[in-house]
Amino acid sequence: MEITSTRLKNNLGEYLKLAAKEDIIITKNGKRIAKLVACNGHDEGECNECSEHNEHNKCNKYNEHPGPGYADSNHNQYDGSEGGSLITKENMAAYGFDRRKVTYEEFLEITANSEERYEYIDGEIYLLASPKTIHQRTLLEMAGVFYNWFKGKKCTPMFAPYDIKLNRSEFNKNVVQPDLMVICDLEEKLDENDYYTGVPALMVEITSASTKSKDYVKKLDMYMSCGVGEYWIVDTEAKETHVFCFKDKNIHLNKTYSFNDEIKSFYFEGLSVSLREFFTP
Repeated sequence: MEITSTRLKNNLGEYLKLAAKEDIIITKNGKRIAKLVACNGHDEGECNECSEHNEHNKCNKYNEHPGPGYADSNHNQYDGSEGGSLITKENMAAYGFDRRKVTYEEFLEITANSEERYEYIDGEIYLLASPKTIHQRTLLEMAGVFYNWFKGKKCTPMFAPYDIKLNRSEFNKNVVQPDLMVICDLEEKLDENDYYTGVPALMVEITSASTKSKDYVKKLDMYMSCGVGEYWIVDTEAKETHVFCFKDKNIHLNKTYSFNDEIKSFYFEGLSVSLREFFTP
């Protein structure tokens, strides 16, 4: 993840927590100036080495680009293009700086004729795994609650698979498939092919061991920076839900709800849901 020094200053506590899951690069005036890393499992010397962006350091050793069509011992898939662009599976760590990322146009070309489900985040392609039963049960319960609460209101809940395109900038386009979302400008933002082109007010991800890094780090930062109003991360293993409310592209409010709690939305006044409804079959 890359953040500006100003964003780090305004949300230091949150990014210290996120650094335990993924290295955070700090930029100033468009240039990388530092890296925030966790020191768990390393002595002071090793942590000092990790703090420098060096492809040969102890904490981040990356291999050379594989050839076209190469599949490594971890079954990582490559698109077959020159340089071997990596298609990252959800249970794999994101690859490092020295691997060639793909452009949005290349992503569209690579996935155009595929029946698989993909996400495209900051130049990396993620192949979405088939969800487990607990994930689908939770999604079904949540979709039912959201449908009943929003029925007759302006906003509309939708659920995956449903592509959402989020642009950090003109040159940084992303495509995600949130598990559940609430859209308040659906009719106004449908294109001629019946695809939604806006930014949802609320996003929900049902996380698992294989997607936690992406959900807690990459998607949290993307949703915050792209204008999403609120983000829920539902953890079926810990039986808790983390709610983040964004304002001016920063975390404005956040709260963690446990199994016996009732979730209250910061963004939608009156939206209140018992966690037991999600986690009890």
